[in-house]
Amino acid sequence: MTTTRNWIRAGVTASLATTLVCAAGSAAAQVKIGVTLSATGPAASLGIPEKNTIALLPKEIGGKSIEYIVLDDGSDTSHAVQNTHKLIDEDHVDAIIGSTVTPNSLAMIDVVSAAKTPMISMAASAAIIAPMDAKRAWVFKTPQNDGLMADAIASSMEKQGVKSVGFIGFADAYGENWYTVFSQAAAAHHLKVVANERYNRTDASVTGQVLKIVASNPDAVLIAGSGTPSALPAKTLKERGYKGRVYQTHGVANNDFLRVCGKDCDGELLPAGPVLVTEQLPDSNPVKASSQAYRTAYEKAYGAGSVSTFGGHAWDAGHLLERAIPEALKTAQPGTPAFREALRSALENVKDMAGAHGIFNMTQTDHNGLDKRARVMVEIVDGKWKLQGE
Repeated sequence: MTTTRNWIRAGVTASLATTLVCAAGSAAAQVKIGVTLSATGPAASLGIPEKNTIALLPKEIGGKSIEYIVLDDGSDTSHAVQNTHKLIDEDHVDAIIGSTVTPNSLAMIDVVSAAKTPMISMAASAAIIAPMDAKRAWVFKTPQNDGLMADAIASSMEKQGVKSVGFIGFADAYGENWYTVFSQAAAAHHLKVVANERYNRTDASVTGQVLKIVASNPDAVLIAGSGTPSALPAKTLKERGYKGRVYQTHGVANNDFLRVCGKDCDGELLPAGPVLVTEQLPDSNPVKASSQAYRTAYEKAYGAGSVSTFGGHAWDAGHLLERAIPEALKTAQPGTPAFREALRSALENVKDMAGAHGIFNMTQTDHNGLDKRARVMVEIVDGKWKLQGE
């Protein structure tokens, strides 16, 4: 509790100072995993299921007990960086999972690379792991790359006869990256982007942006946001009488978004990880069994219908470490630079690992390792997720 009080006095939010330690067996765990995620703030609907999932991760791997030290960064970039420094400098963790959102994860790269501590991000942007360089050699991520999902959206639009698209996204690295990757996917699928608008995650109104989009008369609109803030443009489009197709990114694939958006989001389409609709997948789907395993574990702990794709990213991060730690232990012991390097190398060589979202095949140049098996197209129908063909 002393550490918690010190962090509150340092001006970090009280929620940031809430530390969850999950240890098995002894008080001094043999492998320490630091976690920073966004359990409060605008990204809370993503970070809460991630935090819940950490409690479900293995407490012993390779004969070593595992300690998870979990901090809340409040969806704030500076707090994510502070947490990362604390986990490395004070707690001396062997690896870090986090953060929830792209801006936070990007800001953490300099810290983990300088400390030569492997990090597994739960944020989506490919910029977190690419282009590969000396710093990103220490960074991995479990969510599907935005480009993979953008291609699914553009392909669906083309099949729906869409020719023109209006774009509205977050005014940060997430929105900027989505505009870049979607513009590329749109060109490949013969679509024209006729509007490009941005808004902040904390904005209370996007009426001006939506009026500009509606004035451009697009066949479809893509909302490039994540979590509950993505409901605002959807509701405003409905209020302004927009009749075209509306698409979201995989950043909205949780029940909190459905609750906030309500009937205004019925009929919207989005790409998502298979775990979102695992019970609707055919038995032949290679991800059905592994995604169902996560869903079963999560809903046993937190109730029927509570599963979230975002928690699945934390689950996959934990199981990547479950694969990598025994390999690293062949080279060195936890708490040493040699172990952290061995762990980084082992993560880079994970092959054919079935997770909640897909099949992971990491390489030296691809620290995500997912392919098209990690995506499905989903429609919101009567407030529920319905599997669609791509």
